Parts: sequence; C-alpha cells; structure tokens
Amino acid sequence: MRRLHRKGLVDALCFFCYDWERILGKVTELRITVIGCGRWGGFLAWYLDRLGHTVTLYGRESSQKLKQFRETGTNGLVTLNKNIRLTSGLREAADSAEILVISVGAQGFRSLMQQLACQDLGGKTAVLCMKGLEAETGKRLTQIFEEYAPEVPVAIWVGPGHVQDFTRGIPNCMVIDSKSMEVKKYLVGAFSSGLIRFYYGDDLLGNEIGAASKNVIGIAAGMLDGLDKTALKGALMSRGTREIARLIKAMGGREITAYGLAHLGDYEATVFSPYSHNRKFGERFVRGESYGELAEGVATTTALLKLGDEYGVDLPISRAVDEVINGGREPNRVLSDLFLRSLKMEF
Repeated sequence: MRRLHRKGLVDALCFFCYDWERILGKVTELRITVIGCGRWGGFLAWYLDRLGHTVTLYGRESSQKLKQFRETGTNGLVTLNKNIRLTSGLREAADSAEILVISVGAQGFRSLMQQLACQDLGGKTAVLCMKGLEAETGKRLTQIFEEYAPEVPVAIWVGPGHVQDFTRGIPNCMVIDSKSMEVKKYLVGAFSSGLIRFYYGDDLLGNEIGAASKNVIGIAAGMLDGLDKTALKGALMSRGTREIARLIKAMGGREITAYGLAHLGDYEATVFSPYSHNRKFGERFVRGESYGELAEGVATTTALLKLGDEYGVDLPISRAVDEVINGGREPNRVLSDLFLRSLKMEF
C-alpha cells in the first residue's frame, strides 16, 4: 500500500513538472500585481509567476500574512519564488502593473476601491478573484468596482479549485467573465495552463451571483454534516441550484448559468471538500464549536435575502441558513422543516 501511495505521488509530481515545462514560453510575459496576500492571493501570485509573468504581491503593512511571506517565503500552502516582489505600498503595486488581480474579502472591497481610485489606473485591466456580495447593499463586486473606476476594464475569475489541490498538480476548470469579449480573450490567453483550463463566461451577472451564493450552499452543507444528515446533500444541491437559478433569472441574468462552473460546478469544492471553509464553518456552528472567523457565506446570506426581497424571489435555503446563524433557531428543526416536512411538486 505504501508503495502504491508513493507511486501515485510520483505520478502526480511528474504530471505537474511536465505540465509546467509544456506551458512555459507560450504566454506573453505581463506585469501583474496581486492585491491581497491571503490563501487565494498567495496562490495566485505563485501560479502567475510560474506562467512566466512578472508578479508583485501586495498586502497591508499590518498583514501578518505579508509578514510571514517576507520572513519565511511561505504561508504553509505555497512557497513563493524570490523574484516575486512583496510590497505594502499600494501606489507602487498599482503603478507597476498591467493587470491588477484582486483577492480580498468582499466586505472590505469598497474600502480598497476607495484607495485604488486615488491611483493612476489608466491602461490597466482588473480581475476580481473573490466570491461574494456586499451585505449592506446586495451589490455585486463589479458594480462596486465600476462606481470607483468606471473607465477600467474589469473581469471576474471564478469557479472550483482549492490551493491544496492545485499545488499537488490536480487540474480544474474555471471561468473568466466580463462585459467585453476582448478582455476575456486577453485574460484567458494570459492565465491559461494545463493546470487551469478557462472557459469564457457569457453572463457576468449570473456568474457573480452564482459564485457568491455557492458559499451559502456550502454553509448549509456543513450544517447537514454537523447534524449527521449528510445524505441530504443531494437534495441540497438540487434545490439550491434551482433557488439561485430563479434569482439570477429575476435579476436579468441567464437561468442556466446557475448550472455552470461558477455555481453548480463549484459544489464539489464547496459542499464536499475538507478544504471548504464555508462547509467547515457550518459544521462547527451547529456543533457549537468555535471557528475563529466568519465565513464569507454569512455576509452573502444577508445580501441574497436583500436581493430576494427586492426581486420577489423566495430563497428558502438562504433563509434557513440565516435563521440558524443570525436568528438563533435550532438547526435540526430548521433543516428538517426545509427538507423533510414540506409536500410539494419537485419542479
């Protein structure tokens, strides 16, 4: 068994090394700044550097994660090459980039944009790599970006994938979406590899709502795990996708987008994966265990219910998650009512 395990690891490493050799040299080198040095931001800097780009990683001076990278070169998940520049100067980070890749918490994004709007962003392209909605307003992140930098092309990078899988050489498929096809082609050409295959999105609104809301489904999945009701995840996935599809349609997006990579396609990484923070948060919450920080899906739940009221769409799963986390209702009863006690047609 140990020999088989070792062979599988060697095979994965061989695939990974071969893949990078195959793709290097096929991408035009660009100057890219990654804003945000958390788990995903650190991975993005690691990944884009290995594509042959010139990469700067920005974090606030107070960031412990930036300090860790400066002192050790690693955050425990990725080890950065020494040629990746680390900075806490936002002007320096913005001035040096052709592409700004942004990976910060959705609830702090407006504050970041207020600072970015003071920089010279002419000629740059922005890519938002977060999955969330502003809780207070229900606004999508591209809407917030356009409030502060309306002349700057903006795109989103969403879909399934965990740092731990990518660094082991396990490939996945993701989505780049934007209002501009030219921007999408530019970014897919700059970011593609054998490790990540990108699809062109064609519904920016739907992909943003779908990507954000899958975190709420992840919390619900964790609650089912914590209550020993894991078998109900099939019902959760089916009903969750329909719920979000109805909202996307009501907002003017394409209903089918909910069944794409940004939402349903991200369920494995969110609903089942041991690396899913939203799933782990939900599981620990119903068990009365401390998680240490709120998962992004908590704020997204508030935003979704605001949008549901605005567009007249019932969101029973989102409401159930809210009732447990913010309403203090007993989780077992809420989830049993949601999945087991209602009699209705399936579609």
